Amino acid sequence: MGEEAAVMVPKVEEISFNGTLNGTLDSLRQRLSKIPFYSMKIDGDQLILARVESRNINKKPYLFYMIKLGKDSASVVYSIPPDTSERLRRAFVIKDLVSVLAIAAESYTVSETKFYEYVDSVIDDLLKGLSDSYSVLFNKYDALLSEYRELKRLNLELSASNRNLTLQASQLTDQNKVYGEELKTLQKYSDQALMAMASDWIEVHNSTIDIDEFAKTYGIGAPRVEQILDKMVSEGYLELKE
Repeated sequence: MGEEAAVMVPKVEEISFNGTLNGTLDSLRQRLSKIPFYSMKIDGDQLILARVESRNINKKPYLFYMIKLGKDSASVVYSIPPDTSERLRRAFVIKDLVSVLAIAAESYTVSETKFYEYVDSVIDDLLKGLSDSYSVLFNKYDALLSEYRELKRLNLELSASNRNLTLQASQLTDQNKVYGEELKTLQKYSDQALMAMASDWIEVHNSTIDIDEFAKTYGIGAPRVEQILDKMVSEGYLELKE
């Protein structure tokens, strides 16, 4: 009777950070859907991105990692096979995490202090364990980290710009309300009605009219009163005194 093949069990590690969700999990999932090689699902109050890179003989995940983005925390769970360099595996996972956080920057952020401390520790550990032949890998990682920081900076600038646009939109809305009220006032009386009202006023006030007082009395704009008086003069209903 043959012996069953031994199944190697990978080591599993997890790292977590404080996180902040800006918006909803649905909107975050939609933003991250641009990444084709992750499977995603919302589980309770967190979005889980999973990538299974290989399976064991029993078809169970062997080489894998999961990124969990919750409303107030983010974590990464990943496997390290016995025949794999732990240093390289951590660097690979953190590289992909940086890419995910860069795409999600407008919808999700993590505590920069702990995140950068962890990135620093991963790089430091990698530098201690690898030879100069891996300098190309370091350069690529450094480029990704610089790109992430640049995206963070751009995100802050865009957020500030968005706040300014929101304020301007609010001001324009208030201004439109004022114009709307003025338009309602202008449309309150027909030309004929206003001409009759102005004639009555002039007759009662010894052939004179105070435009501001008339406008205030009837709740209409002074420009509208002036328009009607000009029309009455042009049509011969009124004569201007020298």
